[in-house]
Amino acid sequence: MSRHIRRTSPTKVRLGIAGAAVLGAAAVVATVTIASADEPVRQVGAGHAVFVQGNELAGNKIHVFQRGDDGVLAAGGTYATGGKGGDQVDAPTDSLASQGSLVYDDRSRRLLAVNAGSGTVTSFRVRGRELLDRQVVSSGGDFPSSITVSGSLAYVMNAGGVGSVQGFRITDKGLKPLSGSHRSLGLRNKRVPLFSSSPGQVAFTPDGRDLVVTTKSANTLEVFPMLRDGRPAARAVVNRSAGGVPFAITFDASGHMLVAEAEKSTVTRYAVRGDGTLQVLQKPLPNGQETLCWLERAGDFFFGGNTGNSTVTGYRTDRQGKLALTDRVGIAAPPSARSQGVIDLAVTKDQRFLYVQNATSGTVDGFRIGRNGSLTKVTTLTGLPSFAESGMEGIVAV
Repeated sequence: MSRHIRRTSPTKVRLGIAGAAVLGAAAVVATVTIASADEPVRQVGAGHAVFVQGNELAGNKIHVFQRGDDGVLAAGGTYATGGKGGDQVDAPTDSLASQGSLVYDDRSRRLLAVNAGSGTVTSFRVRGRELLDRQVVSSGGDFPSSITVSGSLAYVMNAGGVGSVQGFRITDKGLKPLSGSHRSLGLRNKRVPLFSSSPGQVAFTPDGRDLVVTTKSANTLEVFPMLRDGRPAARAVVNRSAGGVPFAITFDASGHMLVAEAEKSTVTRYAVRGDGTLQVLQKPLPNGQETLCWLERAGDFFFGGNTGNSTVTGYRTDRQGKLALTDRVGIAAPPSARSQGVIDLAVTKDQRFLYVQNATSGTVDGFRIGRNGSLTKVTTLTGLPSFAESGMEGIVAV
């Protein structure tokens, strides 16, 4: 059904990085430069780590950091993925232009990473802060840029060419391709896609019954109902997006879908019906910022990354699930000189900390999440691959 999408002209998205002034005073923050070899060892709980995908063109790496109980990060080594990073055409700050390029599966304790420049996906077994048993498999298409997991299934979204999703079984030895699971998205990209016409994310619904893909310039949300054998329906149910340039997907406590829309920095809340159609539960909510692309949940709160002016917006939901801003001007974390080009976000499992990638600066900021959804900066990592020909993208906190 995707091939029957009525094509529209790519929406022009203003993605200039604004050097906005710092708003408000910051708390005392620990700064960690990852090039240093003599960082003090902090008190770290078992398995507390943050993984950052470097997306290096010559050889993709996972940069590992130990996470202290106070949220502060310290360098913990790097691991080659066995593939190459990628850079989409005309990407302004985010080389992969997607959410979910690095995923941790708690059930199998595996870290999954895309190698966009190689058309492959890497699986590691995670033991604390160690990455073991590397396995590299074909993604089943061009320029893989997003991964999602449900139970023993993993699906990879390929952004290049016609675009596609490809399924895998997660086994003790890594990823095993699922025959008959490949589905086309009917796009018209080159092998390395233009950032504005590539799909933004693939995501399972919380119940695992549907697989959803956002397409930016087509302005659609494509839903593949899942069959009992773990394969998607032959054709997607194509839904028009309520907001312009749908990018990132997350879900609230009731299983309703929230979609971040880059054109006007809005978030729309949907119910996914049993037939794959979507019901708008809340119309696009603007945050007053520039180019909202990333969105992650932390309990009843959500945090969005605005790459256009390097801010983070906080949202909260009430008992009825209605979404509102935690701050009336839409800024939970203001920009700073070392926090330019906000892109991907990660929330710890205990929902105490938020980590934010800053592509232009080559930094990661860590924030403590307050009971009211406020953010207090506790750490900044420097020296990560900054955006130039390519840059880091993908972050996981465990």
